[in-house]
Amino acid sequence: MACGEDKEQKQDPRIEGIAASIRVVPDFPKKGIMFQDITTLLLDPKTFKNTVDLFVERYLGKDISVVAGIEARGFIFGPPIALAIGAKFIPLRKPRKLPGEVISEKYVLEYGTDCLEMHVGAVQPGDHALVVDDLIATGGTLCAAMNLLERAGAEVVECACVIELPELKGREKLNGKPLYILVESR
Repeated sequence: MACGEDKEQKQDPRIEGIAASIRVVPDFPKKGIMFQDITTLLLDPKTFKNTVDLFVERYLGKDISVVAGIEARGFIFGPPIALAIGAKFIPLRKPRKLPGEVISEKYVLEYGTDCLEMHVGAVQPGDHALVVDDLIATGGTLCAAMNLLERAGAEVVECACVIELPELKGREKLNGKPLYILVESR
């Protein structure tokens, strides 16, 4: 099921191919989790390209200066989007993965807690940021990413994910920040 904001996008045949390419793995990483595995999407170059293209089409010409990708799967989609729209890419990493001075933000996942870090100086005040990840579940990771970027002076324009798990109500935690997704979990 497509769930982008545009009626035109809902009718885009690329969405069906993207949704069909995502494998669901029960009880991973722990019992009760229905893991949405995008690695199967990456095995099909056409579907992978269609996924990136849909994001690029949305953000090209929108004055985005920063694409922030959340470790690890945001690193897959973020860099090609950043290159295509002429923005810098900023990796948001797990603790102790970035050399140099960092700022950090702790957050809660649907199955535990974690922390994101970003280099000090990677974002400049006034940057317009797009946050990219593969999936939104409870919203904790996206909120942590937005908090990091905003603390550094950036304006988060939107968050973009391939998949949404609507039953976990993560969208509600984004405090009204726009969220663009391609498919809902099945």
